Amino acid sequence: MQHVDHSITFIDPLKTTGGTKNTWDDWHLIPTSRPVFNPPEMKTMTVDIPGGYGALDMSEALTGYPLYKNRTGDIEFAVHNDFGNWADRYSEIMNFIHGKNMKAILEDDPDYYYYGRFSVNEWKSGSWYSKITLEYDVKPFKLDQISSTDEWLWDPFNFETGIIRYAKGISVEGSYTLKILSMRIHVCPTIDVSLTGNNTMKVSYAGTTYNLSNGKNVIPAIVTGEKDISLVFTGTGKVTVDYRGGSL
Repeated sequence: MQHVDHSITFIDPLKTTGGTKNTWDDWHLIPTSRPVFNPPEMKTMTVDIPGGYGALDMSEALTGYPLYKNRTGDIEFAVHNDFGNWADRYSEIMNFIHGKNMKAILEDDPDYYYYGRFSVNEWKSGSWYSKITLEYDVKPFKLDQISSTDEWLWDPFNFETGIIRYAKGISVEGSYTLKILSMRIHVCPTIDVSLTGNNTMKVSYAGTTYNLSNGKNVIPAIVTGEKDISLVFTGTGKVTVDYRGGSL
C-alpha cells in the first residue's frame, strides 16, 4: 500500500513474528522532509611526493574501484500527539529500533533495502506535535530486495529498471553459460554445486578455468561489478550462483 507520507518500513531479521513496522502505519510518524540516506564517504589513501607537487592518490590501487565507508546520519519525524499515548508510543519505538541492526526500506525506493544499526537520538515534545530523530549507521550500498536465489514475482517487478538475476538450480549437461548483468556493488558470488556419482564441474571466467567441488565454492577471482560477466560451466550436475545486487 502506497502512502503520501514517504514512510520507512523497518524489518528486524532476528524476529520470526512481529518483526516488521512501518513508520506511518504503526506509529503515525511523518518525516519533516523526504527521507534519504546520506551518501557514503569514500575511503581515500594519498601518499605525499617528497620534492614534487601534490600527492599520489592510492585509493583504488588494491581493488581498481572506489571503496566506501558506512552511511551515517539521522532522519527526523513529526508525531501528532493525538495518536495514542505519547509515552507508550515512545517506548514502543525504542523497544523495536533502538540499538538494533535492521533492514530499512524507503517507500519511495521499494526495490532496495538498507542494512545497519539504528537508534533513537531524541524525542522533543510539544503542545500539538512532537519530534523524534532516528540515527543510522548502515552499509554503503543499498541492496536488492530479491537475490539471485529468491523467487521473483510479476506484480511488484519494475519493467523499466528491474533486473532478473535468478540463478538457482541450473541444470548443466555439458556446457552452460550464465551471464551476470552489471551492478554498482562488487560481489564475490557463492557457487553451490550439486554433483551425483563421479560427475565433475568446472567454471571458466576471464580466460581461467577453476575446478568446482561438491557444495559451496567461493573463488576470489570471480567478482561481479560494473561490467557484465559470463561464467561458463562445464560438466554434469546442478549449479546455484548466490549473490545480491546493490546500488549507491
